[in-house]
Amino acid sequence: MAARRWVVAVARAALPVGAGLGLWAAVGAGEPRRQEALKALPEVTSELLAQRRHHNELIMAALREAAETEENVARRAVPWQK
Repeated sequence: MAARRWVVAVARAALPVGAGLGLWAAVGAGEPRRQEALKALPEVTSELLAQRRHHNELIMAALREAAETEENVARRAVPWQK
């Protein structure tokens, strides 16, 4: 009786995990195709991509600075410059 309960419990736990893995595989398989489609959009230019990269670098620098200091950088005056 206990073995049967164990099998049922494992099956009930494995079902959502299996469904999640299946969905993850289905969505993940289309990712390279989606990336290529985004690169092919006419609005995406090398200039825009460079601006986005620069913006991401600024955000990462701010996060790095916030991690290295004890000061609450969110409470600084708004127009702050590095």
